[in-house]
Amino acid sequence: MKVLGRNYFWVLLPLLRLMADAAEHEEVAKHAIKLHRGKGAAITQRKQWVLDGCRKLSGLLRQKTVVLNKLKSAIRAVEKDVSLSDEEKLFQVHTFEIFQKELNESENSVFQAIYGLQRALQGDYRDVVNMKESSRQRLEALREAAIKEETEYVELLAAEKHQVEALKNMQHQNKSLSMLDEILEDVRKAADRLEEEMEEHAFDDNKSVKGVNFEAVLRVEEEDANSKQNLTKREAEDDLGLSMLIDSQNNRYILTKPRDATIPRADRHFLKDIVTIGMLSLPCGWLCTTIGLPTMFGYIVCGVLLGPSGLNSIKSVVQVETLGEVGVFFTLFLVGLEFSPERLRKVWKIALQGPCYMTLLMIAFGLLWGHLLQIRPTQSVFISTCLSLSSTPLVSRFLVGSARGEKEAGDVDYSAVLLGMLVVQDVQLGLFIAGLPTLIQAGTGAYSSIVMETLRILALVGQILFSLAAAFLLCLVIKTYLIGPYYRKLHMESKGNKEILIVGISAFIFLMLTVTELLDVSMELGCFLAGALISSQGHMVTEEIVSYIEPIRDFLVIIFFASIGLHVFPTFVAYELTVLMVLTLSVVIMKFALAALVLSVLLPKSSQYIKWIVAAGLAQVSEFSFVLGSRARRAGIISREVYLLILSVTTLSLLLAPVLWKAAITRCVPRPERRSSL
Repeated sequence: MKVLGRNYFWVLLPLLRLMADAAEHEEVAKHAIKLHRGKGAAITQRKQWVLDGCRKLSGLLRQKTVVLNKLKSAIRAVEKDVSLSDEEKLFQVHTFEIFQKELNESENSVFQAIYGLQRALQGDYRDVVNMKESSRQRLEALREAAIKEETEYVELLAAEKHQVEALKNMQHQNKSLSMLDEILEDVRKAADRLEEEMEEHAFDDNKSVKGVNFEAVLRVEEEDANSKQNLTKREAEDDLGLSMLIDSQNNRYILTKPRDATIPRADRHFLKDIVTIGMLSLPCGWLCTTIGLPTMFGYIVCGVLLGPSGLNSIKSVVQVETLGEVGVFFTLFLVGLEFSPERLRKVWKIALQGPCYMTLLMIAFGLLWGHLLQIRPTQSVFISTCLSLSSTPLVSRFLVGSARGEKEAGDVDYSAVLLGMLVVQDVQLGLFIAGLPTLIQAGTGAYSSIVMETLRILALVGQILFSLAAAFLLCLVIKTYLIGPYYRKLHMESKGNKEILIVGISAFIFLMLTVTELLDVSMELGCFLAGALISSQGHMVTEEIVSYIEPIRDFLVIIFFASIGLHVFPTFVAYELTVLMVLTLSVVIMKFALAALVLSVLLPKSSQYIKWIVAAGLAQVSEFSFVLGSRARRAGIISREVYLLILSVTTLSLLLAPVLWKAAITRCVPRPERRSSL
């Protein structure tokens, strides 16, 4: 430490000089602009100002060189000082190196500023493009400078921590420690090693990765930040909390993984959101039940009231939607429990051909209307494909738990046809998401040739078909060799402890959705297949699992429908109610008519009456249009206005779906079966 004290004078000397000159910077800059414009300055005065400025700059650079030489001498002296320990030498050398880096960065900033001023003076202030490019370059320079300053600040914090630890070690060496102090000292050292082993250095590891952008963000403290105002500055810096970050595009981010993983943390915003949805969903669902509407309407209204168009109290929107997707997984699993492979085998031709014909007809009508309305073909194809999909969770909600009446020989169960077609549509959804980059390239005219794009699409279709074949082959192997022993083992271990059975079934669901995700088909299909495999073990097994899984599904479905309500904007609907109602009714009627037309061709004559029920179930738009619409908007396929129209039409069609379904069931289903389906 003696060497460090001897060099403090040389370290602070140039800093004092820089502080003395800082007050003149604004006046010097104004004078430079006046000289450039040729106002109020004689030629001799300009020359004198340039000479004085050059002398000052060269003087600062000379002082910087002198200080660097002093620092090098100090480093050599520290390395030769035998009275210092190796750790103390390393600390002092590191401190000197940090100051060397600061001097070099300051010099670099000076020349960057001179270059930026020269570029700005040479530019045309009437050229917006040139000004934008200059602004972008300055922004990039500031971002890089901020990253370097942040890195240097972290290094100084580490050096300060090292210095404090060195002082503690010196104090411990100068006094005798009790047994308790020795134990605590060993624990402290073990904790330090644990922190060093767990620290990932994610910032340093990722800042140089290709595609990483540096952006300015705002850090908004938690609501109870006022209670922490008595903390010291060091304590406030160490307390990461769960502050929210907001970037320049108004996107909000929360902490996903803290630096110190030894401290448990909870996202209070997310907890409050779930609690609020749970409390408000009760009166909303109760009210809808009282007036004779499905409870799902109440849950959607709950999301509307709490969402951006209402109280705007939901902070963790993405997290709420993610939890709602888990409800979709369990819903489709329960649907698969009632959809046995035998029933699938009876209707597989209708289930496979029906959605394909409907999608092609929707695209044909979309291209026709797009040509008449002068809409781009890529936009027409995207909108038509979006509207051709139907909501699997909603229809599953209609069908789950409904008993089927006995049918005459040759009759086809409408639930089997409907669910089979929805499963194929889920596969189409995965295919469409996979083919969205091709559609984006077609929209921008970036494709090389029609032949190459056709081959690309055919290869994509072949990949999906191969993935489906692999998934069904895996299901056959699991059904034949694995599912029986697996369930018997679970049932044996879960006697008196149903948690094992619930966890085991949930793990099997997640395994199947992971497999289908790896095969590039939808995760929803994996959940459905998991339920179908379990149902092969018999009716008693199905009833037992439904009694355990159904309460979990019911709670998560509340979150799912509330998350749909977050994307409903009543003010926009009110402003454009007439247009939206016309568009929604047109889409619903068109889908109903196309489904009835296709099914009239595919169904046998003895089962023609169920085409109206299946068509009513398919006559709404899938909630996945929200996801597709957001991706297409970011890619520039559709505009903001078209995106809002898709959201509104989707929401209104989902609201109309229960009414149309109830009317179809009342008119077409025999009375004994009707009671169980409503």
